[in-house]
Amino acid sequence: MRPPPLDGLRVLDLTRLLPGPLATMHLGDLGADVIKIEDPGGGDYARTAGAVHGKTSYFELVNRNKRSLTLDLKQSAGVAAFMRLAVHADVIVEGFRPGVVDKLGVGYQAVAAINPRIVYCAITGYGQDGPYRDRAGHDLNYLAYSGLLDQIGVAGGAPAIPNFQIGDLLGGSLSALIGLLAGVVDARASGRGRYVDVSMTDAVFAHTLFPLLAVLDRGHAVPRGEDLLSGGMPSYGVYATSDGRHLAVSAMEPKFWQTLCATLDRPDLRPFVFATGAEGQRIRGELEAIFARRSLAEWTAVFDGVDCCVAPVLRLEESVDNAQLRAREMIVEVAGVKQFAPPFKISEHPFAARHGAPAAGEHNAEILGEAGFSASEIAALRAQQVI
Repeated sequence: MRPPPLDGLRVLDLTRLLPGPLATMHLGDLGADVIKIEDPGGGDYARTAGAVHGKTSYFELVNRNKRSLTLDLKQSAGVAAFMRLAVHADVIVEGFRPGVVDKLGVGYQAVAAINPRIVYCAITGYGQDGPYRDRAGHDLNYLAYSGLLDQIGVAGGAPAIPNFQIGDLLGGSLSALIGLLAGVVDARASGRGRYVDVSMTDAVFAHTLFPLLAVLDRGHAVPRGEDLLSGGMPSYGVYATSDGRHLAVSAMEPKFWQTLCATLDRPDLRPFVFATGAEGQRIRGELEAIFARRSLAEWTAVFDGVDCCVAPVLRLEESVDNAQLRAREMIVEVAGVKQFAPPFKISEHPFAARHGAPAAGEHNAEILGEAGFSASEIAALRAQQVI
């Protein structure tokens, strides 16, 4: 059996909640040794967020395959311990506001002075510079500033709030992984690390491709619900069924649209695959009337064997039991908690949960011992409540 792709990569994870922890969990799933560093007080807020009967699944879902070290970075002994770990680290990931790690004494310049190979990734809402660098924010704010939130929703309605953290996940998790892994490849070749500055607002903004096309072409974005992919074309949309459920129709290519029309026994609709404006709305109305005649289950049976890009809009509890996702083994159970498997399949690297999300400080003695701390030094740190 080959070692995991990131075997031997040492990651110090200073992040909390969602963006950073998910990114570092992906690193852990790929074989990296991820050391989650939390303060000895409350630790990662995700440990208690939305807790039911004193327990939360939130933390479990984004922190498997990591070890935990509690370390008080507000004490000089805690900073000294961190720096001893940083000497042998490959990657550090942090998600504080700009300047916080420098004030603590564990910023990029301080670490790079003792470990020039370090790849240091900072995940923030707005980046390390610019007039908004010190502002607080959450996912909805990043979507708002990037222009994306204005695009989400139906024509004539208010912007819709997605139950999917686009900025946190696209920006704070996946964009951070691209940047830091590029830094790792370079560091292994050159011996010199990189500082990776990830702004969640930047990441969303950089992927709003279709709105930008409209701006370049017309000078302004198309109002929400009227762009080709948000309601402008009847061949791409969501249609209600007789039981209040919905179908996702994306028969954009002529061959799929023609198959759709044939399946619905409406050959008269074949010329209107790219219909827009008033004509597009008329065709959309025709489709709305057709799909409203049968239930979701009935339409699913109709289209299951038809290759024209029509799918039932599933609820998540149905997706968890979906035949395709089950075949891809996308739901796994780790330490008694059902969760998502990694979204990538790599040859000779079957997914393995080496361990579930760690208890706070579970690996204190183990991690510090590996870094050369003696038993008496560890005991002293514990007595000072540094760990």
